[in-house]
This record gives sequence, structure tokens and C-alpha cells, in this order.
Amino acid sequence: KDDQLKEAWKQAMKEMMDQMVEKTAGGLRFIAELESGRKRNRMDHLACFVAGMLMLGSRSLPPEEVDPRWEPLAADLTYTCYQMYVRTPTGLSPEYVNFNLQSGKGQDMSIPGDAPQNLLRPEAAEAVWHMWYYTGDHKYRQWGHEMFLPFLKYSKVKFGFSAISDVRKKTAPKRDTQESFWLGETLKYFYLIFAPRNTVNLEEFVLNTEAQPLR
Repeated sequence: KDDQLKEAWKQAMKEMMDQMVEKTAGGLRFIAELESGRKRNRMDHLACFVAGMLMLGSRSLPPEEVDPRWEPLAADLTYTCYQMYVRTPTGLSPEYVNFNLQSGKGQDMSIPGDAPQNLLRPEAAEAVWHMWYYTGDHKYRQWGHEMFLPFLKYSKVKFGFSAISDVRKKTAPKRDTQESFWLGETLKYFYLIFAPRNTVNLEEFVLNTEAQPLR
């Protein structure tokens, strides 16, 4: 336990909340990109892990140290990441999405031309599992089920699962690649979503960045 690292994380979360969190007119909250003072209204699938991180912090730190904004933001980010899947023709998320702050519900998220691929990434499933683990709300299992089925339909091949070149096309052209994180992380988080909540006890284990449980 290192208080200096804990305080650095809390400060990073405060600065993120204050400077990078945006919301569209349609109600989607997301973490914008901030580079050299310029903000871009886009969010990578990779950023979906933040929801799980916020839930972990909210439920693990002493109550007097918890920012009450963390948990609502975690829920909202998880919903946005879920929408990154269900709004595409294939039901698979692209690498990142753009947001239009002025657009209403259903029109506030778009897939840019340079990021229509799905690489079998784990971060959205990671967020959904953390929400299910800590809240017990069965809607998160339903979301996980909706997110997992398209992988079976479009990604499954004879000897594994393939990344998809363009989630906007129902032909779902395959890349003939399977990253190691699909087995190490993505499938593990989906398994945990559908397994009993006590399968992994986060009071006893910590999952590292590759989803390996360490006691």
C-alpha cells in the first residue's frame, strides 16, 4: 500500500472529471481526449476500462476518500460503451467513436472512417463485469449477453475468433488475426459476467492489466 500512488490516482481522477468528461444532448457521457489543451470529442474502446476502475476505487477506498461522482460516471460510461456495440449493424464495437455534443439520442455517436475495425478488445466487457460484480443489477448480464452474441455470429472461425475489419458491414470481413488479449482478458470477463458473482472475490484478489488474478 502506497499512499503517494493512491493520492496521485485520486488527483488524476479529479482532473479527468473536471476537464475531460462530456455529455451529448442525447445523454451519452464519455471521456474526451485532451492533447496540448485541445479537446477531441471521441473515445476509444480502450477507454472503457475507466468505468471498472472508478467502481473499484469507489468500493475499495475509505468512504471519506471517495468522490461521489465516481460511481454515477462509471455507470454512464458503461452504458456508452454498451451503446458502442448495439448501435452498429453487426453489434460489434469499432476501435473508437466520435460524438456530436449537439445531436439527440441515437444520432450523437458515429463511426469514423479510420476506425471501423473490431480487434476483440476486452475493456467494455471489463466495465460491464465490474458493474455487475458491485451492483448485482441483472441488466449488466443482459448487456454482456447482447455484446457477446455478435462475436459468435461474426468473429468465430474454425480455429478461434477473428478480428473484424469493418463493423458497419454485415458481411463483417475478417482479418485472420486473433490477439492474445481475446483469450487472456475478453473471454475471461465475459465468463465472469455469466458466472456467479462470487467466482472472484475482489477483496481477496486483484486483476492486473491482463486480467490475471493475483492474491
